[in-house]
Amino acid sequence: MTAKTLRERVRAEITEEIRAVARRHLATEGANLSLRAVARDTGLVPSALYRYFAGRDALLTALITDAYEVLADAVEAAEAAVPRADVAGRWLAVCRAVRAWALDNPAEYALIYGSPVPGYAAPEDTVGPASRVLLTLSGILFDSAEAGQHAVGRARPLPTAVREDLARLMNQWPGELPQGKGPSSPEALLAMALTLWTHLFGLVSFEVFGRLNNMIDAREEYFDHQVRIVADLAGLAAPHGADGGA
Repeated sequence: MTAKTLRERVRAEITEEIRAVARRHLATEGANLSLRAVARDTGLVPSALYRYFAGRDALLTALITDAYEVLADAVEAAEAAVPRADVAGRWLAVCRAVRAWALDNPAEYALIYGSPVPGYAAPEDTVGPASRVLLTLSGILFDSAEAGQHAVGRARPLPTAVREDLARLMNQWPGELPQGKGPSSPEALLAMALTLWTHLFGLVSFEVFGRLNNMIDAREEYFDHQVRIVADLAGLAAPHGADGGA
Protein backbone atom coordinates (compact mmCIF):
# COMPACT_ATOMS: atom_id res chain seq x y z
CA MET A 1 0.00 0.00 0.00
CA THR A 2 1.48 3.35 -1.03
CA ALA A 3 1.58 6.34 1.28
CA LYS A 4 -0.86 8.20 -0.98
CA THR A 5 -3.40 5.36 -0.87
CA LEU A 6 -3.12 5.25 2.91
CA ARG A 7 -3.75 9.00 3.16
CA GLU A 8 -6.81 8.68 0.95
CA ARG A 9 -8.14 5.84 3.06
CA VAL A 10 -7.61 7.72 6.32
CA ARG A 11 -9.22 10.84 4.87
CA ALA A 12 -12.28 8.86 3.73
CA GLU A 13 -12.63 7.24 7.15
CA ILE A 14 -12.39 10.56 8.99
CA THR A 15 -14.81 12.22 6.55
CA GLU A 16 -17.36 9.46 7.14
CA GLU A 17 -16.87 9.72 10.91
CA ILE A 18 -17.55 13.46 10.75
CA ARG A 19 -20.74 12.76 8.80
CA ALA A 20 -21.84 10.13 11.36
CA VAL A 21 -21.22 12.47 14.29
CA ALA A 22 -23.05 15.29 12.50
CA ARG A 23 -26.05 12.99 11.93
CA ARG A 24 -26.16 12.26 15.66
CA HIS A 25 -26.15 15.99 16.34
CA LEU A 26 -29.02 16.43 13.89
CA ALA A 27 -31.14 14.19 16.09
CA THR A 28 -30.62 16.38 19.16
CA GLU A 29 -29.95 19.87 17.78
CA GLY A 30 -31.66 19.89 14.39
CA ALA A 31 -29.94 21.55 11.46
CA ASN A 32 -28.37 24.19 13.70
CA LEU A 33 -25.08 22.31 13.72
CA SER A 34 -22.14 23.48 15.77
CA LEU A 35 -18.94 22.68 13.89
CA ARG A 36 -17.02 23.05 17.13
CA ALA A 37 -19.20 20.39 18.80
CA VAL A 38 -18.95 18.07 15.80
CA ALA A 39 -15.17 18.46 15.75
CA ARG A 40 -14.94 17.79 19.48
CA ASP A 41 -17.03 14.60 19.27
CA THR A 42 -14.97 13.44 16.30
CA GLY A 43 -11.75 13.94 18.26
CA LEU A 44 -10.54 16.85 16.12
CA VAL A 45 -9.62 20.41 16.92
CA PRO A 46 -12.07 22.78 15.17
CA SER A 47 -9.46 24.01 12.69
CA ALA A 48 -8.78 20.42 11.57
CA LEU A 49 -12.41 19.88 10.58
CA TYR A 50 -12.03 22.52 7.87
CA ARG A 51 -9.57 20.21 6.09
CA TYR A 52 -12.57 17.97 5.35
CA PHE A 53 -15.47 20.42 5.05
CA ALA A 54 -15.15 24.08 4.13
CA GLY A 55 -17.78 25.11 6.68
CA ARG A 56 -21.23 24.43 8.06
CA ASP A 57 -22.90 24.73 4.66
CA ALA A 58 -20.56 22.18 3.09
CA LEU A 59 -21.26 19.72 5.90
CA LEU A 60 -25.01 20.32 5.62
CA THR A 61 -24.82 19.73 1.87
CA ALA A 62 -23.08 16.41 2.46
CA LEU A 63 -25.75 15.36 4.99
CA ILE A 64 -28.57 16.47 2.70
CA THR A 65 -27.11 14.63 -0.28
CA ASP A 66 -26.56 11.50 1.82
CA ALA A 67 -30.16 11.59 3.07
CA TYR A 68 -31.62 11.96 -0.42
CA GLU A 69 -29.44 9.15 -1.75
CA VAL A 70 -30.19 6.70 1.06
CA LEU A 71 -33.93 7.42 0.84
CA ALA A 72 -33.88 6.97 -2.94
CA ASP A 73 -31.91 3.72 -2.63
CA ALA A 74 -34.59 2.35 -0.28
CA VAL A 75 -37.40 3.50 -2.57
CA GLU A 76 -35.83 2.08 -5.72
CA ALA A 77 -35.09 -1.27 -4.07
CA ALA A 78 -38.68 -1.57 -2.81
CA GLU A 79 -40.15 -0.59 -6.18
CA ALA A 80 -37.90 -2.96 -8.11
CA ALA A 81 -39.09 -5.92 -6.00
CA VAL A 82 -42.67 -5.61 -7.36
CA PRO A 83 -43.64 -7.10 -10.77
CA ARG A 84 -43.46 -4.43 -13.47
CA ALA A 85 -47.08 -4.94 -14.56
CA ASP A 86 -48.39 -4.24 -11.05
CA VAL A 87 -48.18 -0.45 -11.28
CA ALA A 88 -50.33 0.24 -8.23
CA GLY A 89 -48.33 -2.31 -6.26
CA ARG A 90 -45.16 -0.47 -7.25
CA TRP A 91 -46.72 2.82 -6.11
CA LEU A 92 -47.69 1.28 -2.77
CA ALA A 93 -44.18 -0.13 -2.32
CA VAL A 94 -42.67 3.31 -2.97
CA CYS A 95 -45.02 4.93 -0.46
CA ARG A 96 -44.31 2.38 2.24
CA ALA A 97 -40.56 2.68 1.69
CA VAL A 98 -40.67 6.48 2.05
CA ARG A 99 -42.75 6.24 5.22
CA ALA A 100 -40.54 3.54 6.77
CA TRP A 101 -37.36 5.47 6.08
CA ALA A 102 -38.82 8.71 7.41
CA LEU A 103 -40.02 7.11 10.64
CA ASP A 104 -36.65 5.40 11.13
CA ASN A 105 -34.69 8.58 10.33
CA PRO A 106 -36.82 11.54 11.46
CA ALA A 107 -33.88 13.93 11.84
CA GLU A 108 -32.61 13.31 8.31
CA TYR A 109 -36.18 13.51 6.98
CA ALA A 110 -36.65 16.85 8.72
CA LEU A 111 -33.40 18.08 7.20
CA ILE A 112 -34.55 17.45 3.62
CA TYR A 113 -38.34 17.88 3.93
CA GLY A 114 -38.76 20.10 6.96
CA SER A 115 -38.34 23.84 7.39
CA PRO A 116 -35.55 25.48 5.36
CA VAL A 117 -32.31 25.96 7.27
CA PRO A 118 -31.83 29.69 7.94
CA GLY A 119 -28.98 31.13 5.91
CA TYR A 120 -28.45 27.97 3.86
CA ALA A 121 -29.06 27.61 0.12
CA ALA A 122 -28.69 24.13 -1.33
CA PRO A 123 -26.26 23.99 -4.27
CA GLU A 124 -27.14 22.66 -7.70
CA ASP A 125 -25.52 19.28 -7.06
CA THR A 126 -28.28 18.33 -4.61
CA VAL A 127 -30.92 18.48 -7.37
CA GLY A 128 -30.08 15.08 -8.88
CA PRO A 129 -30.31 13.14 -5.59
CA ALA A 130 -33.45 15.06 -4.61
CA SER A 131 -35.15 14.12 -7.89
CA ARG A 132 -34.69 10.37 -7.71
CA VAL A 133 -37.95 9.58 -5.87
CA LEU A 134 -39.92 11.78 -8.29
CA LEU A 135 -38.27 10.00 -11.22
CA THR A 136 -39.31 6.64 -9.78
CA LEU A 137 -42.91 7.81 -9.37
CA SER A 138 -42.91 9.20 -12.89
CA GLY A 139 -41.60 5.92 -14.26
CA ILE A 140 -44.56 4.08 -12.71
CA LEU A 141 -47.00 6.43 -14.45
CA PHE A 142 -45.12 6.19 -17.75
CA ASP A 143 -45.23 2.38 -17.60
CA SER A 144 -48.93 2.47 -16.74
CA ALA A 145 -49.69 4.70 -19.73
CA GLU A 146 -47.56 2.62 -22.08
CA ALA A 147 -49.37 -0.56 -21.03
CA GLY A 148 -52.77 1.07 -21.46
CA GLN A 149 -53.48 0.78 -17.72
CA HIS A 150 -53.61 4.52 -17.10
CA ALA A 151 -57.33 5.22 -16.80
CA VAL A 152 -58.24 8.60 -15.34
CA GLY A 153 -61.45 10.55 -15.54
CA ARG A 154 -61.71 13.94 -17.12
CA ALA A 155 -58.94 16.02 -15.60
CA ARG A 156 -59.33 19.62 -14.53
CA PRO A 157 -57.56 21.86 -17.10
CA LEU A 158 -54.14 23.03 -15.99
CA PRO A 159 -53.65 26.77 -15.42
CA THR A 160 -51.55 28.43 -18.13
CA ALA A 161 -48.76 29.33 -15.70
CA VAL A 162 -48.54 25.72 -14.52
CA ARG A 163 -48.38 24.49 -18.11
CA GLU A 164 -45.43 26.81 -18.63
CA ASP A 165 -43.73 25.29 -15.58
CA LEU A 166 -44.39 21.80 -16.91
CA ALA A 167 -43.01 22.72 -20.33
CA ARG A 168 -39.79 23.85 -18.67
CA LEU A 169 -39.72 20.64 -16.63
CA MET A 170 -40.17 18.54 -19.78
CA ASN A 171 -37.29 20.38 -21.45
CA GLN A 172 -35.06 19.56 -18.48
CA TRP A 173 -36.26 15.96 -17.97
CA PRO A 174 -33.27 13.58 -17.67
CA GLY A 175 -34.86 10.70 -19.56
CA GLU A 176 -37.18 9.90 -22.43
CA LEU A 177 -40.77 11.09 -22.05
CA PRO A 178 -43.79 9.11 -23.30
CA GLN A 179 -45.45 10.25 -26.51
CA GLY A 180 -49.12 9.67 -25.68
CA LYS A 181 -51.99 12.10 -25.92
CA GLY A 182 -54.69 13.35 -23.59
CA PRO A 183 -54.32 11.92 -20.07
CA SER A 184 -51.27 9.96 -21.28
CA SER A 185 -49.45 12.99 -22.69
CA PRO A 186 -46.10 13.99 -21.17
CA GLU A 187 -47.67 17.12 -19.70
CA ALA A 188 -50.57 15.24 -18.09
CA LEU A 189 -48.35 12.46 -16.75
CA LEU A 190 -45.83 14.85 -15.23
CA ALA A 191 -48.64 16.87 -13.67
CA MET A 192 -50.00 13.68 -12.12
CA ALA A 193 -46.52 12.61 -10.98
CA LEU A 194 -46.22 15.90 -9.10
CA THR A 195 -49.64 15.27 -7.55
CA LEU A 196 -48.52 11.81 -6.37
CA TRP A 197 -45.24 13.24 -5.07
CA THR A 198 -46.81 16.06 -3.04
CA HIS A 199 -49.59 13.86 -1.63
CA LEU A 200 -47.09 11.21 -0.55
CA PHE A 201 -44.73 13.56 1.22
CA GLY A 202 -47.61 15.53 2.72
CA LEU A 203 -48.92 12.34 4.31
CA VAL A 204 -45.48 11.34 5.58
CA SER A 205 -44.73 14.83 6.92
CA PHE A 206 -48.02 14.95 8.82
CA GLU A 207 -47.05 11.75 10.61
CA VAL A 208 -43.37 12.52 11.19
CA PHE A 209 -44.08 16.03 12.48
CA GLY A 210 -46.90 14.97 14.79
CA ARG A 211 -49.87 16.44 12.92
CA LEU A 212 -51.82 13.18 13.36
CA ASN A 213 -51.24 12.96 17.11
CA ASN A 214 -54.46 12.56 19.13
CA MET A 215 -56.35 12.07 15.88
CA ILE A 216 -55.29 8.88 14.08
CA ASP A 217 -53.91 5.90 15.99
CA ALA A 218 -54.11 3.33 13.18
CA ARG A 219 -51.29 5.04 11.34
CA GLU A 220 -50.24 2.25 8.97
CA GLU A 221 -53.81 1.44 7.94
CA TYR A 222 -54.63 5.11 7.48
CA PHE A 223 -51.52 5.65 5.36
CA ASP A 224 -52.20 2.68 3.08
CA HIS A 225 -55.81 3.78 2.65
CA GLN A 226 -54.80 7.31 1.71
CA VAL A 227 -52.17 6.29 -0.83
CA ARG A 228 -54.65 3.89 -2.43
CA ILE A 229 -57.07 6.81 -2.81
CA VAL A 230 -54.31 8.73 -4.60
CA ALA A 231 -53.61 5.68 -6.79
CA ASP A 232 -57.28 5.71 -7.80
CA LEU A 233 -57.01 9.42 -8.58
CA ALA A 234 -54.00 8.71 -10.79
CA GLY A 235 -55.81 5.92 -12.63
CA LEU A 236 -53.42 3.18 -11.48
CA ALA A 237 -54.88 -0.32 -11.56
CA ALA A 238 -55.35 -2.02 -8.18
CA PRO A 239 -52.51 -4.32 -7.06
CA HIS A 240 -53.06 -7.93 -8.10
CA GLY A 241 -55.00 -9.76 -5.41
CA ALA A 242 -55.55 -6.62 -3.31
CA ASP A 243 -58.96 -6.06 -1.83
CA GLY A 244 -58.29 -2.35 -1.20
CA GLY A 245 -58.91 -2.67 2.52
CA ALA A 246 -55.82 -4.40 3.88
